[in-house]
Amino acid sequence: MSLTQIFATRASRMKASEIRELLKLLDQPGIISFAGGIPDPSLFPATEFAAALTRALSDGRAAQSLQYSASEGHAGLRDWIAGQMAAIGVACGRDNILITSGSQQALDYLGKLFLSPGDTALVGWPTYLGALGAFNAYEPRYDRLDAGSNRAPADYAQAASATGGRVKFAYLSPDFANPTGVTLDRAGREALLDLTDALDCAVIEDAAYQALRYDGEPVPPILALEIARKGDIEACRTIYCGSFSKTLSPGLRLGWVCAATPVIRQMVLLKQAGDLHSATLNQIAMLDVAQGFDGHVTRVRALYRARRDALLAALVQHMPAGVTWTQPEGGMFVWVTLPEGMDGATLLERSLAQEKVAFVPGAAFFPDGSGRNTIRLNFSSPTEAMIADGLARLGRLIAAG
Repeated sequence: MSLTQIFATRASRMKASEIRELLKLLDQPGIISFAGGIPDPSLFPATEFAAALTRALSDGRAAQSLQYSASEGHAGLRDWIAGQMAAIGVACGRDNILITSGSQQALDYLGKLFLSPGDTALVGWPTYLGALGAFNAYEPRYDRLDAGSNRAPADYAQAASATGGRVKFAYLSPDFANPTGVTLDRAGREALLDLTDALDCAVIEDAAYQALRYDGEPVPPILALEIARKGDIEACRTIYCGSFSKTLSPGLRLGWVCAATPVIRQMVLLKQAGDLHSATLNQIAMLDVAQGFDGHVTRVRALYRARRDALLAALVQHMPAGVTWTQPEGGMFVWVTLPEGMDGATLLERSLAQEKVAFVPGAAFFPDGSGRNTIRLNFSSPTEAMIADGLARLGRLIAAG
């Protein structure tokens, strides 16, 4: 007997991440990779983390650092995050914060918390591949989220009801979205709140890239706009997911959720059942290093801004007619639309074989597998020289058809 025959039905919806598979290519010599959403490791505050870990394991703190901890997370780190949230317009306290093992764990917990089989999740078209991976296990139906469109709330509700469920949440990354790099403007955010109020569903605001703005005027977080409407975070339906992965370190796997306390309390139960708590030592070290957060992020922005500009300039120089792309104000990605009829997955096969350039085919970001003539390019990891060389190779390949 094969155990695969008795897997739960949800197992059939779990698929390998194309991005995680592509990251294996980084070890191959000669590959220029625009594939992963990977921070440049030269920016990691390694010296600061080494000192913070040393302090956490000495001066009488080792017993705390190596011990079990509260499922909610380290109190000091939660207080620091609450202060950061206040600075972007989200008035909250420690009890509104849950520390997670990366924001990816938060997405998994939110899928588990809200979705019953057949329920509807509203997502972008395209949307973050990792969110689809997190939600898929809970067997939802996906519907296209068109914030600011003329689509009536009743249409969303009726479509969800037809499959035996209801709309449970709208998921989006409003700032420099993965994969498109597009930012949802204030009017779109206000329209989203109107829609979700009418549907009486949650909003999951994935803010992984919120701190990485390079130009343009900041737009208030959706949660901040909702607090301005309703007066208190406890009256809000928006659930904000933050992360240290794109700013300080992805390897420590630390993120957070900021939401009304009933949501936090229920997620704490999921955390207790899942992994008890995020690593205590990592949280204590992160709090120490986070004292220099603003200065560090300023350096990160400067480098990534230059690389974004290099990528956009290289696209102008090397892409043939019929290719278009987004103009992100921040984040890590540019979304490229190829000529009609060109397949991103087929192009990747040719690109790896002929030019040794990697990227992510766009179809992976669409719940229905559409968007085959799109690709995602990352600019945070490759150097400016690699960007120029890689785009010249890729442009040559696309021009050849």
